[in-house]
Amino acid sequence: MAADGLTPKKGRLDALLGSIRSSSWQSRIAAVLIAALLVALAIQAVRDPGQFLSQLLIGITNGSIIALIALGYTLVYGIIELINFAHGDNFMIGSFVGLTVLSGTFFGIGLFAPLTDESGLLIKVLGVCVAMLAAMVVCGLLGVGIERVAYKPLRNSPRLAVLITAIGMSFILQNIGLLWKGPAQVPFPDLVSSANLLGSGEIVFRYKDLFVIAVTVPLLLALSYFVQNTKQGKAMRAVAQDKEAAAMVGINVDRTISVTFLLGGILAGASGVMYGLFNGITVFNVGFTQGLFAFTAAVLGGIGNLTGAVVGGILIGVIAAMSDQYIGVRWTEIMIFAVLILVIVFRPRGLLGDRSAVQGGGE
Repeated sequence: MAADGLTPKKGRLDALLGSIRSSSWQSRIAAVLIAALLVALAIQAVRDPGQFLSQLLIGITNGSIIALIALGYTLVYGIIELINFAHGDNFMIGSFVGLTVLSGTFFGIGLFAPLTDESGLLIKVLGVCVAMLAAMVVCGLLGVGIERVAYKPLRNSPRLAVLITAIGMSFILQNIGLLWKGPAQVPFPDLVSSANLLGSGEIVFRYKDLFVIAVTVPLLLALSYFVQNTKQGKAMRAVAQDKEAAAMVGINVDRTISVTFLLGGILAGASGVMYGLFNGITVFNVGFTQGLFAFTAAVLGGIGNLTGAVVGGILIGVIAAMSDQYIGVRWTEIMIFAVLILVIVFRPRGLLGDRSAVQGGGE
């Protein structure tokens, strides 16, 4: 009986050893690097569990913001296979719109009293809701406008022309932000408390973290429901699978593509306001850096895959938080893109595969 019980284990071990022997030297190096990284993180978790869990929560919170931006990239790619490089700068515009509403000042003209930390709780809640709604509306309409003006006329052109146009729109939005708020960082009003929800314990989970999670989760659920269960969501899935066939059965392809850009812009606007309230600042080129991280997250999870964008965003946030704490802030971007390169080299379709957004992910 003992011999019979050991036989399956021995068979699995032989199979594992066989796969290792047949793997390339690059795969072996990658496996060793990943194992070393996991061991190093495990050591830090054992040495100081409170700090480790605090960094993990920070990573999840930052990753949630990145995931919302990444969803805009992956939605558009899933429908028309276009990398909308202007999406990150639409996120920046959203943060500026939110800041304008909260500060009550537009191009130096004071329209109403700004919200401050001393404002009442109800006023703060209403102000944040209005700012987020305004940013979502403006960025959603801006996304639709960019698609109609810059991308729609080039829909049948070579992809390089559309790609250059997307980069051009990114620069245009950056310069609009530069003229709007100037080149320096602009402070956001401190409306969400930085106090620790868990008291004075070793683990830190702030009200700001809870705010981001409380906004992100409903938006993700609403997007998932829209894509999977509504008539327009089904039209998006049909257009992503075959535009010509979708048009033949009566689906308005142009309107469906516009709705996709609208959804991406709405998510960009919401994430822009959250970013400003969470970090306390915004700046005209924040769309480039955050957009780059979000695009990386979309590729990491599997471009065109909704679930992959969320997973990639959370993973990027966690990697950044751990690198900031245990390696150094100046090494964070190197760590993020090193992980991306490893994934692209050994799994070119991303962690969850690059199926279109309408299919819900997977290979």
